[in-house]
Amino acid sequence: QVQLVESGGGLVQAGGSLRLSCAASGSGFSINAMGWYRQAPGKQRELVAVITSGGSTTYADSVKGRFTISRDNATTTVLQMDTLKPEDTAVYYCNVRIVRRGRYYEINNDYWGQGTQVTVSS
Repeated sequence: QVQLVESGGGLVQAGGSLRLSCAASGSGFSINAMGWYRQAPGKQRELVAVITSGGSTTYADSVKGRFTISRDNATTTVLQMDTLKPEDTAVYYCNVRIVRRGRYYEINNDYWGQGTQVTVSS
């Protein structure tokens, strides 16, 4: 199956930086997109950033200009977070959309990492 390993969360002062990494492992699939979502206390989970296999990126308005998503390779995504603010505090979840293809079918699935805590102090 598919497993995701997240790393890079932690504590940082406002204005500082963190880098999150997510590595996917498994076989028999291709990755269409990799991204990050976050959930703060009392709020719904929201999209932070996503990057497709073709390199297209999408960012939440709240992080544009501060966060950068990239692909180190076909199975690893990195989220560089700069100029962090207290409102960025949340649990960050890696998301990977994969596709499995047969001769007559295509199956798409989403896999989620376990979440990593990011805390930004003022």
